[in-house]
Amino acid sequence: MAESVPKQITYCGVCSLPPEYCEFGGTVKKCEDWLKEHHPSLHGKLYSQEAIEQNLSTLSLEAQKRAEKDSQKKAAKAAASEARAQEQRDNSKVLIKRIERNKRKYVTAVQGLEAFGLDIKKVAKDFGKKFATGSSVTKIPGGGEEITVQGDLSDDIYDYVVETYKDIPEDNVECIEDKKKKAAG
Repeated sequence: MAESVPKQITYCGVCSLPPEYCEFGGTVKKCEDWLKEHHPSLHGKLYSQEAIEQNLSTLSLEAQKRAEKDSQKKAAKAAASEARAQEQRDNSKVLIKRIERNKRKYVTAVQGLEAFGLDIKKVAKDFGKKFATGSSVTKIPGGGEEITVQGDLSDDIYDYVVETYKDIPEDNVECIEDKKKKAAG
C-alpha cells in the first residue's frame, strides 16, 4: 500500500485564504502584492495575463462587464474602509490616567489602545509582566475597555507604549492625573 503524503497548502498573509480564493475577499490588490513578494511562481500562475484572459473568456460578455464592475466596487470599498480606519487611528488618543485611590495609593488606567488594533488582554498581560504588578481589563461606561494597572506607573507606561508600539504616534499618547476623593465612611 502506497504511503500518502499530506498536501502543502499556501495561505495568503493578508486575508488568510488560499491564494486561489483571494478574489472573493475585499483585499484583492493587497493579496496580489503579498503573493508577488512571497511566492512569485504562484503569483505568475494565478495573475499572468494569459490566466486572466482564460478566466474571462469563459464568461459571457455581460458577465465580464458585471465582474469588472464588481471588482471596481470591491476595490473602492476596501480603499474607503482603509482610509476610514487610518483616519480613526490618526484621531484616536491613548489616555494614561493616574487615579488616586486612598492616601498615597494609586492605579493607572490606560484607554484607547483598541483603536490602534491592539489586543487589550495581551497588552494588559504585557504590562503586568513588564512592571511586575497586577493588571486587568475592565469595561468603561462609554463603551470600550481600559487597562487598570496597580501603582503609579503613568510615566513608565507612557515610555513603554511609545517605545514598544511603533504604530501609535507619540502625539496621540496623553498622561492625565485624576484625583478621586473617597467619602469618609
